[in-house]
Amino acid sequence: MSAFLRRQDDGRARLDLLVTGARCAGCISKIEREVSRLPGVDSVRLNLSTGRLAIGLTSANVDPGRIISALDRLGYPATPFDPGAALIQRDREGRRLILALAVAGFGAMNAMMFSVPIWAGLFDQELGPATRSLMMWMSAIVGAPCAIFAGMPFFQSAWRSLRAGRANMDVPISVGVILTLAISFSETILNGRDAYFDAAVSLLFLLLIGRWLDHVLRARARSAAGDLLALQAPAACVVDGQGRERSVPLGDLRPGDILRVRPGDRIPVDATLEHGEALLDNSLLTGESAPERVRPGQLCRAGAVNTAGLLTLRARARSEDSTLAAIARLVEAGAQSRSRYVRLADRAAALYVPVVHAAALATFAGGWALGLDPREALIRAVAVLIVTCPCALGLAVPAVQIVASGRLFRRGVLVKSGAALERLAEVDHVVFDKTGVLTEGRPVLIGAAPELIAMVAPLARATRHPLARAIARAAGDGPVADDVVEHAGVGVEGLIGGRRARLGRAAFVGAATSQAAETELWFGFEDSPKVRLEFSDVLRPDAVAAVEALRARGLTVEILSGDQAGAVQGVAERIGGIAWRAGLLPEEKAAAIDHLAGQGRKVLMVGDGLNDAAALARAHAAIAPGSALEASQNAADLVLTQDALMAVVEAIDVARSSRRRALENFGFAAVYNLVAAPAAMLGFVNPFVAALAMSGSSLVVTLNALRVRGGR
Repeated sequence: MSAFLRRQDDGRARLDLLVTGARCAGCISKIEREVSRLPGVDSVRLNLSTGRLAIGLTSANVDPGRIISALDRLGYPATPFDPGAALIQRDREGRRLILALAVAGFGAMNAMMFSVPIWAGLFDQELGPATRSLMMWMSAIVGAPCAIFAGMPFFQSAWRSLRAGRANMDVPISVGVILTLAISFSETILNGRDAYFDAAVSLLFLLLIGRWLDHVLRARARSAAGDLLALQAPAACVVDGQGRERSVPLGDLRPGDILRVRPGDRIPVDATLEHGEALLDNSLLTGESAPERVRPGQLCRAGAVNTAGLLTLRARARSEDSTLAAIARLVEAGAQSRSRYVRLADRAAALYVPVVHAAALATFAGGWALGLDPREALIRAVAVLIVTCPCALGLAVPAVQIVASGRLFRRGVLVKSGAALERLAEVDHVVFDKTGVLTEGRPVLIGAAPELIAMVAPLARATRHPLARAIARAAGDGPVADDVVEHAGVGVEGLIGGRRARLGRAAFVGAATSQAAETELWFGFEDSPKVRLEFSDVLRPDAVAAVEALRARGLTVEILSGDQAGAVQGVAERIGGIAWRAGLLPEEKAAAIDHLAGQGRKVLMVGDGLNDAAALARAHAAIAPGSALEASQNAADLVLTQDALMAVVEAIDVARSSRRRALENFGFAAVYNLVAAPAAMLGFVNPFVAALAMSGSSLVVTLNALRVRGGR
């Protein structure tokens, strides 16, 4: 098993396992708690949507077999994680649920066909004893086998849990179904009045509907990550030592492999350009619409499209470690999280099994002691077990989080955790960085004549400096200067039409000026007059609308920027006279966030630069654009995948709506149990009605989660 350990440079290791049988927040809590207690385990995280258990180990010498054995003792079989095997397992589970649901539906309808005439006695159409007995036996012949087959997912889960010395939510369900069938057979054999074969199979039918909906919701959560990973090429062209090309599956690529990527194809994995010059479309990764020019030795990220000629690259990472896979993992992480509401549901679910079993036992013993016959007392106890099933409680938060994460993904927002949605719903103050957030972070050349732009463009195309790239964008495609030499931090020089020219700072070019600025470049040929080029950072088209929308929702807004005061003030005035502070160092931004928090404000920070990472981490909630640096995205709770600030407003709207839906689900589950449990204990609810009520509560919670909506 040590072959499946992924060793890291610091001596630690990571192990990914595929865990089966985990279905609820209680399963997550149990697995993570028990595995984290094992020697050598540093961190544990289970993704319920994918079944992947990510385990951080303090050393590569830890035996993975001990971890798998511990999971097996808990009742959760595990194998080394294989995406293909995980997909097969999920498909198998879906087919199994569909088949069980179909059998349960068939059994419920046909068992009712024979039980309805028995219940028709309520309308003064009582059957004779012989006919009544025949109908009960026919209901048993149809309903009992269907109930046993449809109940196997619950029975097997309950057995694994009991074998591990624990009781999960499927234990009382299984006990209730088995007792219902036993009572029904007893009544049928002894010519009793009632049998509940239809109730048992109907209960399973409705439970399976809820479980299938949960399966579908988790599949939808996985689909976002799957859609991203589907953008990776299924195979890559690898060049061997003799220069021969061969196609290999993406999963077989290793760092160091030499790759060939043809025009129009996507970069399969993060790789370094070996030869030539690449022009890459990175719009999927950064939202940047202009192609990026990449030179030999520079990184080409997975998911980028090659828009130029044939490229030769050297792989730097495996497919699961690529940039595109990292984005997909952000989506996976948002599908299921350990938020405050989830932890509350965990604690409630942990109390469920002992409390409900005690209540059922008290109902049976109390009813018998108060004069009920054992049969009636047992029926009431079974009704208590069925009607109080905590499926509604278990679905209350995960269903809301999955729906909210999916809707935000479709609107261009990656949610990294459900807890982030809760915090986002609480914010009352929004802090924006300026460059790259309120502005496009892409300088635009202003006031230059077309003839001047065409003259400067060959030298501008030869460098990656942001201001030079603005000149290249304004000029469009064209020739590149010869004999280019770039001087770090000051400028670039080369030959244009045989004449030596320079582009850069005033002193580098030889311009006589004492007021050099960060938003200008100078250009000139040798022994010729020097020309000044001025740039401006353009405000995002929806910046004003986004700030107005935030204010309309009762939020206050300000700018914290490290830029010069004049530039920040200009942006603040164009947006609408909001508060601003300029010239801030990274630690000063973080201190400003701490100061606001000390005043009781719930701050949302929106930033993209490395100098924003500390402030993003200190804020109550944090959002980073998709073009932000990796450190900023890691510090943020949500990541924007589109160049639209209105997505921030929509994220807040969805977060507030999901909080309302979660609280409504909790309230409904509490009221339902407060009413249903006493009714069952007092005999007002029989097992058939209990099955309808319990499953109906799960459907209500799931449908209520679908009401999560945003402002658009």
